[in-house]
Amino acid sequence: MADMAVQSTGMEAAGPYDRARALGAFKAGDTAFYWTTRACAISVLLILGGIILSLIVGAWPAIREFGFSFLFTQRWAPANDPPILGALGPIYGTLVTSIIAMVIAIPIGLGIAIFLTELCPNWLRRPIGLAVELLAGIPSIIYGMWGFFVLGPFMANYMQPYMIRAFEGVPVLETIFAGPPSYLSLFNASLILAIMVLPFITAISVDVFKTVPPVLKEAAYGVGCTTWEVVRSVVIPYTRVGVIGGIMLALGRALGETMAVTFIIGNAFRITGSIFSPGTTISAAIASEFAESDGLHQSGLILLGLLLFILTFLVLTAARLMLMRLEKKAGN
Repeated sequence: MADMAVQSTGMEAAGPYDRARALGAFKAGDTAFYWTTRACAISVLLILGGIILSLIVGAWPAIREFGFSFLFTQRWAPANDPPILGALGPIYGTLVTSIIAMVIAIPIGLGIAIFLTELCPNWLRRPIGLAVELLAGIPSIIYGMWGFFVLGPFMANYMQPYMIRAFEGVPVLETIFAGPPSYLSLFNASLILAIMVLPFITAISVDVFKTVPPVLKEAAYGVGCTTWEVVRSVVIPYTRVGVIGGIMLALGRALGETMAVTFIIGNAFRITGSIFSPGTTISAAIASEFAESDGLHQSGLILLGLLLFILTFLVLTAARLMLMRLEKKAGN
């Protein structure tokens, strides 16, 4: 009994000390976890700031030399003395290829997502989903090689001549679809971009469509709505924020794609009204010329990169503002 009393007294004496030490250890671990995660978050801002700063420093000679005229000059002649550099051609090509790609990819991607979530039989859902995932995993250089050796000749030999004849004599469209056919063109690059961004739109749309409560769709079907009416009046309105987010993510990918576009766009620094003519984009211009550039030429290419960064930032900012407005409208 005396031994038990001594042991109990020792445990009571050690209890408060052990608890204090344990609480101190927990607090130290929690503090370390807090500062580690905070450092990770701050590192993102530091990396982003470092990238912006390095782009500005590298582009400063071109900014000082050309000023705002760099944005509105079409000619690109780095071999001249002094060099003549203008970003209008690459900016035009970037915007045109991205817009055409999104016009093609958005309806197809949403159509695939609607089919997978609303109409597809179970035995076919997995193969189609796997095919979409495989498209997302193919390296961009493979897309570029396929576009150069397969898509480009097919479009130039079959599709482009037909489209040129079909729109001949039609105002505006005659200029947009003017010949001659070409293996390397803005339109072919747009098709490659559309295929590349298709998995992003489809995958995100499928995920957000699955979040629609079944009771909403069942109620719509219960009052006699067709599948199209359910999708149009229930699924799309309920998930529009997520769908728009996926589309903007795909647009960001299209704006910055490099290797696949470089293979098939033609790398021509000029602006024409026809989408069947060669052109270039900001990323393709940088990829094709940066290794052989120096001095003011290299600074001009870095300035192109800074413009692409600003363009992408503006697109993402506009998307964020649009999503906030939709969320606010839905909340009201």
